[in-house]
Amino acid sequence: MELNYTTKIKELIDNLKARCNSAGLGGDGNEYKVITQSFLYKFLNDKFLHDVVNVEPKLENVSNITEALESMSEDGYNLMLARLGGNSAKLKPEHLITTLFNRQNESEFHKLFNDTLHDIAVMNTGTFSVHTDEGTDVLLFDNELFSSVSDSSKRNSLARAVINLLANEKLDFSMAFDQGFDFFSTIFEYMIKDYNANGGGVYAEYYTPRSVARIMADILVGDEKPENVKILDPSAGSGTLLMSIAHKIGSENCSIYSQDISQKSSNLLRLNLILNNLAHSISHVVEGNTITHPAHQNIVKDEGFDYIVSNPPFKLDFSEYRDEVANNEANAERFFAGVPTIPNKKKESMAIYLLFIQHIMHSLGEHGKAAVVVPTGFITAQSGIEKAIRERLVERHWLKGVVSMPSNIFATTGTNVSVVFIDKDGGDKITLVDASKLGEKIKEGKNQRTILSPDEERQIIEAFASDEDIEDFSVHPSIGEVKEKGFSLSAGQYFKIRITIPNITEDEFKSQISNYQTSLNGLFNESELLNKKIQESLKDLKYGL
Repeated sequence: MELNYTTKIKELIDNLKARCNSAGLGGDGNEYKVITQSFLYKFLNDKFLHDVVNVEPKLENVSNITEALESMSEDGYNLMLARLGGNSAKLKPEHLITTLFNRQNESEFHKLFNDTLHDIAVMNTGTFSVHTDEGTDVLLFDNELFSSVSDSSKRNSLARAVINLLANEKLDFSMAFDQGFDFFSTIFEYMIKDYNANGGGVYAEYYTPRSVARIMADILVGDEKPENVKILDPSAGSGTLLMSIAHKIGSENCSIYSQDISQKSSNLLRLNLILNNLAHSISHVVEGNTITHPAHQNIVKDEGFDYIVSNPPFKLDFSEYRDEVANNEANAERFFAGVPTIPNKKKESMAIYLLFIQHIMHSLGEHGKAAVVVPTGFITAQSGIEKAIRERLVERHWLKGVVSMPSNIFATTGTNVSVVFIDKDGGDKITLVDASKLGEKIKEGKNQRTILSPDEERQIIEAFASDEDIEDFSVHPSIGEVKEKGFSLSAGQYFKIRITIPNITEDEFKSQISNYQTSLNGLFNESELLNKKIQESLKDLKYGL
């Protein structure tokens, strides 16, 4: 049933993309808005109808639920809306897909569609709006969804095509509401897979492979059963890491906080939160620059965050505001190890991730834990900001360990990556895992990507949790040993060198030496013969023979 239903939802997504392509939006930067917001409208519509039946059982067996809702008194309807949970959008009868479907022959239907979505967004501002770092509300739906179609004559046809797809009675999302994280993460990944390229730049850096996300969440949380915890991702992207750890902890036991400079990322994260029953955390999503205008500082100053996960951008030109950050005295504690300088060439290579990891250390609570994706070069650099950060982590016993991942674990970059695990209740030993040799390499378009199997994921997680060293895979050096190695966090530098001495008798040893001697004599004789032939050939050439 689940496989069949997944196929139906993917067919809806494919059909929406096909309609956008027919309207001239194929590959256009606005296509993703039509796809994701149409999908979200369908999801919220079906969830609303599912939830109102739960709070108003008399609606369960009505032949036409839209008419039944329209017949309710205003007070009765408002009371019903008040009883809905926080993860359900509040809709009026005129907002429903069936109502729009029945009005699709009206002139300027695309405007009616836009106005309906805008009305839903305004009605649900308090629950479903994302906020900017300057306090502006970013509403649930775009105000001009179909205006991106340059040919105005095609706007109505696209709007009608979309509403007909959404009104298909064979696809009722209510069948999906009881599905878990793995189901929705598959759907979400399928929906956004074509939108990783944005204006020629790499947008896929905001998407972390689910295998890496699962490993990070499992190692961070382990067998704990935390309750009422706050989780932060200061470079959240579409929210893969946040969804994974929230799934591990339980959506009812955590509140999600995030920040990302990208408007697209924040919108995709909002969709991800809704799909994963985390709509109660949408008000904590901030669209803005974490480095210059960090959000959620009230929590940092109060108790700090319980968990932080992050796959920050590694390199980015932030020269425009570099000096502002470096010269701001309020940042002295947050960026204790320093701010990268502006290079004379290749400003785009500025290591902005070093600011993110310092920000994360600063934002953790007294017993906080974090997992951060970094370029593997960070774990061995012997000078600069990188080493200063590692020194603080080690000397304060905050470093839980490091997992070095296989190359090409991210399809869009050849940079080798590692995951640094921070635990402010850390001990005297550090766990280092070298998983660089794991995985199967596959081709994805023009890129090569390494895929970890479930067994390999489990191998990494179990090695990290174990106190035992595994030959050429994991090791547990003490704080003192790490200091002696110049604070290097490369597992290979701590592996024991093993020399294998064969156990053979004296006669066997003499026999092997005799065989080697015979072989060598044969090779020497063969070499002498070849040398004579070469000399004879040279003589022939000399005399023109």
